[in-house]
Amino acid sequence: MGKVTGFLEYERLEEGYEPVPKRVKNWKEFVIGLNEEQAKVQGARCMDCGTPFCNSGCPVNNIIPDFNDLVFRGDWKNAIEVLHSTNNFPEFTGRVCPAPCEAACTLNVNDDPVGIKSIEHAIIDRAWTEGWVQPRPAERNTGKTVAVVGSGPAGLAAAQQLARAGHEVTLFEKNDRIGGLLRYGIPDFKMEKSHIDRRVEQMQAEGVVFRTGVLVGALDAQARITNDAKEQIDAEALKAQFDAVLLAGGSEVSRDLPVPGRDLDGVHFAMEFLPQQNRVVAGDKLKGQIRAAGKHVIVIGGGDTGSDCVGTSNRHGAASVTQFELLPMPPEQENKPLVWPYWPTKLRTSSSHEEGCEREFAIATKEFVGGTGKDKGKLTALRTVHVEMANGKLVEVPGTEKEYKCELVLLAMGFVSPVASVLEAFGVERDVRGNARASVDSARAYRTNVDKVFAAGDIRRGQSLIVWAIREGRQAARAVDQFLMGSSVLPN
Repeated sequence: MGKVTGFLEYERLEEGYEPVPKRVKNWKEFVIGLNEEQAKVQGARCMDCGTPFCNSGCPVNNIIPDFNDLVFRGDWKNAIEVLHSTNNFPEFTGRVCPAPCEAACTLNVNDDPVGIKSIEHAIIDRAWTEGWVQPRPAERNTGKTVAVVGSGPAGLAAAQQLARAGHEVTLFEKNDRIGGLLRYGIPDFKMEKSHIDRRVEQMQAEGVVFRTGVLVGALDAQARITNDAKEQIDAEALKAQFDAVLLAGGSEVSRDLPVPGRDLDGVHFAMEFLPQQNRVVAGDKLKGQIRAAGKHVIVIGGGDTGSDCVGTSNRHGAASVTQFELLPMPPEQENKPLVWPYWPTKLRTSSSHEEGCEREFAIATKEFVGGTGKDKGKLTALRTVHVEMANGKLVEVPGTEKEYKCELVLLAMGFVSPVASVLEAFGVERDVRGNARASVDSARAYRTNVDKVFAAGDIRRGQSLIVWAIREGRQAARAVDQFLMGSSVLPN
């Protein structure tokens, strides 16, 4: 590496944030990225460790030591080439990926890991500023046609790779804009949608055709994400029109909480709440938007989606925000000798929590309570009980019942499966979790039981990270290319 003793000389430097009073008044990104000198210092911290566990910790297998070293040497243009060689959209991952690569960093054994995510963020932002991100159309056209269903990170990555291999790619999205959960699940304060828009422009220049507002198959009534489809295409018709079909939809069926009072006005899925605000930020006019302004809000679920609900509620002007987590509070510091280089369980405090949020752990919701009189049918409170582990099961702790005042509850407990009707329309077999059954370990990688129909991303592996979606999209593109051409030059 360029600075052999850098990890001994320099400390980890985190990206900065705009002050809370300023950032909660708007929907713009508030992360202050590293400048050139700061990124160079972070790159210098990358040790010559011999076996870079960060590479395997990263699902897209980013070649992390190489771009760290290039940033240290000031060779930013080659740094983006190295980064793009494994990751189609580092501006997405550099903003919303939880960075499992940093957990796997060798320096993390007994020190703070290298700020890999912040370096990635700095590389791609500079690349866009310098004009280094340009369309890369294929040199020749294969004459083969591919339909990609779903425009989240898996679908986008697959479509770009297939177009660069020379295939005619059409990407279908049921909503009115491209991006899937990147567009309608992640708040703008975490990732502004201009990042998606300029990638769409790049991919259009590479030959990808985008068709929005098109529903493939039939809509599952359980899918709560807003649907804008103005056109419907039969699965059989799509198979007849294209040489291959890749299903790359998300895991959209939200986990419910069927306790008494669930039907009260004021209890909503997170994916009813978050997409509406994203649409308003995009300039849409909505009637009956779910608003947290002036309300006592309780978010049930302690993951990233719950954190997004917290940040959105604070920007609405909620009277208070409380987040519930069913499991006990994890330790503030992981047991590194026990868990490294794997993703550790530890207490994670997000920027949204820092904006204002009470957190309750080991707590279960027993009932949603409705009002009386003019408030009849409306949520006014919820009843809880604390729980603890006993013989491997969560059991209620006697005497810990409590009632919380609230007018809005947001269910952010994850997603259980993809939309079943899409898979049923194609006749795709499902696994025990309801995902598309398609192995990644055989000569039929990403292929379903249906001829020329492939599946990748959350629709195949279940709810996961953006980096896993990009990885699966890239690998599925290679599998489709091999199916169509007999071999593939696309990276695996």
